[in-house]
Amino acid sequence: MNTFSKYLFSAILLLCVQGVPLAQQLADKTFRHSIAKPSYASGQGSLVLIDEAHHNFHKLDGRFYAFAQLLRDDGYVLRANQQSFTKQKLDKCKILVIANAIHPKNQGTWALPAYSAFTNEEIKAIKQWVYQGGRLLLIADHMPFPGAAYDLAKTFGFEMNNGFARRIIKKGERRKLDRFNRQAKTLKNHAITNGVGKQDKINEIISFTGQAFKPPTDAKPLIVFPKGYETLMPDTAWAFRPHTKRLPIDGWVQGATLEYGKGRMVVFGEAAMFTSQEVNRNGRKFRFGMSHPQAKQNPQFVLNVIRWLDGKLE
Repeated sequence: MNTFSKYLFSAILLLCVQGVPLAQQLADKTFRHSIAKPSYASGQGSLVLIDEAHHNFHKLDGRFYAFAQLLRDDGYVLRANQQSFTKQKLDKCKILVIANAIHPKNQGTWALPAYSAFTNEEIKAIKQWVYQGGRLLLIADHMPFPGAAYDLAKTFGFEMNNGFARRIIKKGERRKLDRFNRQAKTLKNHAITNGVGKQDKINEIISFTGQAFKPPTDAKPLIVFPKGYETLMPDTAWAFRPHTKRLPIDGWVQGATLEYGKGRMVVFGEAAMFTSQEVNRNGRKFRFGMSHPQAKQNPQFVLNVIRWLDGKLE
């Protein structure tokens, strides 16, 4: 791999630790993935509702720009949600995407305590909607986002950890990308990873630092952490200290599916893999997410997730 690729991830981590303003973490609007056989003709697909009513870090025309473009190229119709959730409003869409919602008290201050981004009424509405046939993609990245989504995830049996899932490295060792693949049995066999043909089959995906969570027993894991990983739970995001609480997470997951009543849901503990973003620092541009040169199968994986929720993959 070239020097630029070799140091990309370490540079991004360094930028985060140094407190780069969030405005510098921008959508990469140049990214485009070629789809040989779109699921629908343009604009004829199912309605996908992207939540923006809960101070979401990822929005339709912002950091979710590449995600939205990918789905539009597959024929889906996308709209932004700007209102609190009710069953009546949710009934208008087939797929709901909630990514990195956060309570206003935690916005701009990524520190404990973490408050739920959703009211009890909203959680009940979402649960009922999924049970009756709704399709939910819930994404909560590293701390503080798992804390904001904890109550919503827990109502379906998922126990999110409000921390940072990271590989344990030795002193002086360079931190690398998180790879999950079939060979290591960290990427599981599933309709999402199998697709409908060789061109859709996923053998490896790349993750860009998120959380680990425990799924309910009736869920099906997609991404599983092996031995050698831990979760760090700081009081403030990225502020790791010698006394920071940590736990081993081998066997925990970063992605899983659940059939719930007549509905379906997919839960992920990492958001960047669904995006294409760039960070500009001192005149240098760093790209990560679907546009990362090593994340070649991430775009197809994202498509497969949505197609499974839509009932296109069984």
